[in-house]
Amino acid sequence: MIPLKAGLRLCCNFRVLASLLFLALLRPADAAAVEPRMDPRIFAGKAEGERAAFLVVLREQADLSGAASIRDRVARRRFVYEALREHAVATQAPLAGRLRAAGIAFRSHFLFNMLEVQADAAFARDLAARADVSTVEANLGAALTLPGPVPSPASRLSSSTPVEFNIAMIRAPELWSRGFTGQGIVVGIADTGFQWDHPALKARYRGWNGESASHDYNWHDAIHDAAPDNPCGSDAPAPCDDSSHGTATAGLSVGDDGGANRIGVAPGARLIGCRNMDQGDGTPARYTECFEWLLAPTDAAGENPRPDLGADVINNSWTCPASEGCTSPDILRSVVENVRAAGIAVVFAAGNSGSSCSTIRDAPAFYDAAITVGATEADDTIAPFSSIGPVLADGSNRLKPDLTAPGVRVRTAAPSDGYAGSFSGTSAAAPHVTGAVALLWSAFPALAGDVDRTEEALERGAAPRTVDLTCGGYAGAEVPNPVYGWGRLDVEGAYEWLAPPRSAVVPLGRRPPTRLVPARP
Repeated sequence: MIPLKAGLRLCCNFRVLASLLFLALLRPADAAAVEPRMDPRIFAGKAEGERAAFLVVLREQADLSGAASIRDRVARRRFVYEALREHAVATQAPLAGRLRAAGIAFRSHFLFNMLEVQADAAFARDLAARADVSTVEANLGAALTLPGPVPSPASRLSSSTPVEFNIAMIRAPELWSRGFTGQGIVVGIADTGFQWDHPALKARYRGWNGESASHDYNWHDAIHDAAPDNPCGSDAPAPCDDSSHGTATAGLSVGDDGGANRIGVAPGARLIGCRNMDQGDGTPARYTECFEWLLAPTDAAGENPRPDLGADVINNSWTCPASEGCTSPDILRSVVENVRAAGIAVVFAAGNSGSSCSTIRDAPAFYDAAITVGATEADDTIAPFSSIGPVLADGSNRLKPDLTAPGVRVRTAAPSDGYAGSFSGTSAAAPHVTGAVALLWSAFPALAGDVDRTEEALERGAAPRTVDLTCGGYAGAEVPNPVYGWGRLDVEGAYEWLAPPRSAVVPLGRRPPTRLVPARP
């Protein structure tokens, strides 16, 4: 605010008077264009001078167009990491200098060119007015939304079945019998953490060598300011789950205790992870930090990044609602797109907002770059809580979900070495697809990193499901549709689409352009 006397002196300046007159004559639309873009929710309810966390998005974003031509997945990941990092360092330097000079706390991000800042409203407005700043966005907490109590399914396989009903339903054991269990593939879990030494996870965790554990490059905690009652605290040095959710999703992705508890889709894959929620509360900055680490993991000190040790596929059983965290629907779009550009498959839960049309309304589930997964019951019908499309939140009318998978009362790992038989939600469905990616990439090493073709194989190989419902011009009687997408996940079907038996009669449109040869397990 300009002091009164200084304001009087300024008003005597003819050029200032002329400028004020010009602004007064602007049309409302022009006046809005002059005002820097800053989300008003950042400081809502805060006193004058009180600080808040927000995101400063820079105008210049890195060009990753060269990534698509790099066939080697490690080289591609390294190229994307280095291009993003170098661009962020160069373009953020002036703004970072301004923040340091003012004594303002901040954290730099490179996956999407932005900085996480804590300052008051006046300083935020100054940042929004900078020529190198695009927008100042909110970084509010986003609570994890879980479905309510779910009744027992109408039917399920007997408890004497060698594997869980959901694992059998997607035909993962058929790939196991061929010798493909996800070996050579790294699965990243971005969630509430996980119990790394759980009997079903310990041998899967990359940080365990059979005798001792090392968490360098295998675990990162993006929760630096945990709530006082969080059992994991802040910056946990070893994997820790503060609410059981992450242990459950890790179990469904890779869990297997070597005995009777064959709960995961890809038990031969290696597990790494990042905690991005504080007992279910995430923010865009926390989500971004975990994606950055999973792209290029670091040692325990946060140094010496190694893109070659990054995740191949990342499970994301969470959404970021506009009403809570992602107040801009695009705030995580480039983050997800850039991770996919690195050849990493990013799998997302569709959300648990119910079966009305266009209830897939939360980022990142509605992004085109996300592999979005809805939930089915044990009888292959859509779960009543599973969100469906098409997407209206960003005005795209995009058809989502891409796939569905079992997500009602499935059995998985629980903290304290236990097992839970009633885990439900699209959070439970997504890890099935995450594990399926690992299975296909262990079967076809040449496919690893080719997310587009992998997603196509999962879609074309899915068990088609239809419903008598039309949403946004998309008929449920057609495939794909806004309820089931391309259908319920069938990983053996995807395998056969990629490498059909030479004697098989394949329906028109299902055979890929070239036949892949499976690896020798």
